[in-house]
Amino acid sequence: MAKAKKETKVEQGFSKYVRWFWILFLGGILAVGVLFLLASSGAFGEMPDHTQLENPKTNLATEIISSDGKTLGKFYFNDNRTPVSYDELSEYLVEALIATEDARFYDHSGIDARGTLRAAVKLGSGGGASTISQQLAKQLFHGEGSKNIVERVLQKLKEWVIAIRLERQYTKEEIIAQYFNIYDFLNNADGIRSASRIYFGKEPKDLELKEAAMLVGMFKNSSLFNPRRRPELVKERRNVVLAQMYKYDFIDEKLKDSLQQTDLDLNYSPESHREGIATYFRGYLDGFMKDWMKKNPKPDGTKYNLYNDGLKIYTTIDSRMQTYAEQAVQQHMPRLQAEFFHQNTPKRNPTAPFLDLTLGAIDTLMWRSMRQSERWRHMKYDLKKSNKEIEESFEKPVQMSVFAWKDGQPTEIDTIMKPVDSMRYYKSFLRTGMMSMDPQTGHVKAWVGGMNYRHFQYDMVKQGKRQIGSTFKPLVYSSAIDQLHFSPCDEFPDTPFCIEANKYGNPEEWCPRNSNGENDYGGTRTLKNALANSVNTITARLIDKVGPQTVVNLARKLGIDSEMLPVPSIALGTPDISVYEMVGAYATFANQGVYTKPVMVTSIEDKNGTLLYQFKPETRDVLSAETAYVTVKLMEGVTQSGSGARLRGKGREAYRADYREIITGYPYEFTNPIAGKTGTTQNQSDGWFMGMVPNLVTGVWVGAEDRAAHFASITYGQGAAMALPIWGLYMKSCYADEALNISTAEFVEPENLSIKVDCSEVEEGDVEDNEKEELPDDLEF
Repeated sequence: MAKAKKETKVEQGFSKYVRWFWILFLGGILAVGVLFLLASSGAFGEMPDHTQLENPKTNLATEIISSDGKTLGKFYFNDNRTPVSYDELSEYLVEALIATEDARFYDHSGIDARGTLRAAVKLGSGGGASTISQQLAKQLFHGEGSKNIVERVLQKLKEWVIAIRLERQYTKEEIIAQYFNIYDFLNNADGIRSASRIYFGKEPKDLELKEAAMLVGMFKNSSLFNPRRRPELVKERRNVVLAQMYKYDFIDEKLKDSLQQTDLDLNYSPESHREGIATYFRGYLDGFMKDWMKKNPKPDGTKYNLYNDGLKIYTTIDSRMQTYAEQAVQQHMPRLQAEFFHQNTPKRNPTAPFLDLTLGAIDTLMWRSMRQSERWRHMKYDLKKSNKEIEESFEKPVQMSVFAWKDGQPTEIDTIMKPVDSMRYYKSFLRTGMMSMDPQTGHVKAWVGGMNYRHFQYDMVKQGKRQIGSTFKPLVYSSAIDQLHFSPCDEFPDTPFCIEANKYGNPEEWCPRNSNGENDYGGTRTLKNALANSVNTITARLIDKVGPQTVVNLARKLGIDSEMLPVPSIALGTPDISVYEMVGAYATFANQGVYTKPVMVTSIEDKNGTLLYQFKPETRDVLSAETAYVTVKLMEGVTQSGSGARLRGKGREAYRADYREIITGYPYEFTNPIAGKTGTTQNQSDGWFMGMVPNLVTGVWVGAEDRAAHFASITYGQGAAMALPIWGLYMKSCYADEALNISTAEFVEPENLSIKVDCSEVEEGDVEDNEKEELPDDLEF
């Protein structure tokens, strides 16, 4: 009886412990449930609602996309982020992430129970338990955890709730893509697309195994595992990732061991507003977009943000042609610059880089430039300094990095220099502007506004305007053909000619001379020969027949908006006009008389792919197809027997190429039809070349910032030596790339052509007289 009572007491005692176990167990579950409910309701801090989960707020860079689908650059402030979809990720990225961060990712619904229990039992010493979904929740909505234990527990609860919601909202693949897109990989590499492009020069889809492992390794702590600062530490971390991939059977041991022995092999390609290709075009596009955004608000009335809203701008620029254009500039300009420096040594030119200026005039020029500088503006209006203080600052030596050509490549030199001396130093550099366009569509294919955007930010395609010289003459000839039905074969006397005073508003008699003065007259010339050899007197005869206002009216219809006075001297190219305007005008001749306004942007989309803008072509009939074709045939003569003949390896270059080839790179030996015109302004301050084939029109200008800085003679100071080589080098690259389909065909002849264009029966004369310039004996390079 006593034994039975004892057993009963034991059973009752055991039942008591069981009861307390279940009370504590169920109470714990209830408490966790209550905590989850409280966290979900926002009791421990604001929680994202359904809308926020569906559209997490992240800053997205605006992407500039070329016509061939390449990223030209981005607009961003702090976040250089362009999201990619799961399908755009390399399989190595996904495998490395799962093996390293969340091996049971596909088996849980946001919280890894096994991992959490292990972490709790071992107090975190066996590794954390955060799933990819939890890490994404942390990145998106509350950032790094607090050091306070209570706050950290509450944050963890929120993290769990958000992770579960994310799992309900998105597929596993979408969560992985978001995780890769949200992470900051440092060095302006926000998100996996920027990271793969910046560190390896590739798209995420193209990453190799060891590259993917390195980037996934950075998830642990990108500030610590920075490939640029701690490559050895990053390599160790990458090898840990490779070991994890082996552990979970994504790779075999042999591959793991071999890859762990390799270097990181970075291909660091920084993405910034001043680096990469098409920098000047991107500078133009910045202004275009800001103007567009003012006129096109969001549906809710707010303005788009160019740097945060993740817009996609689809442009007409072809990344291949843009690269060829920049390469042509980079190939020609350092050679030409070396010759310019050679001619402006202190011994040869004590006032270098200026010619024909007194010391007083140079002081005035520098004073004016000083007051127009950014340094002056900043000190005057931002720092509120007096004029005297600012002027004194220009005379104090400071440390700076200046631009230089080294071995044909742009580079920077660290030096100590007075700001005023640095201004003069930069004025000694020749600049360039180049634009290439399809005349039928108006699509601009290449845009090079200068040599180096970091140091020369003034865009010489659309922003800068310079005197155009003889490149304006085709407009005079075209007016005469249109008004008077002249033929390229019509002959005019090659004799001095004057337009009397006050006839067209000119106050004095205007008597232009040919380039070689009195020795450049005699006999007659055809219009084709006269244009090929830039004969000023015959151009003057033509503008006298049609009148300056007629030529100005034509120029306006051809898209030239710059100021032009209707006076006779415009026949020789006195107006200041941009490369942009000139290319649009010349394209009209190649497009059978139809002007097509240059197009740079075809469409704009928001981050969701919604179309916001689509361009509408702007065209107008300006000339008859016959007049346009006859003008083109006139300009073909320039490349057949005139200043552009060097494009074909003809003329003096055929037997003097050993001299000039070093500087200008010709002969180019083109055999296809090319129409064009060179231009050289007074004192060789500006050199131009406009060149056309049936489906591509390209204009090039070369000159210094100030017209007082120029070559001493036309040996190198003419458009055929300064600008034409860039066109030749660019076109050779374009033709070598057969995928571009640049035409080698004849220009389209209109039906019922009534004007004679075949002048083969007429003597066409020699090459341009400018080519007779004697070569210097002291050439150095």
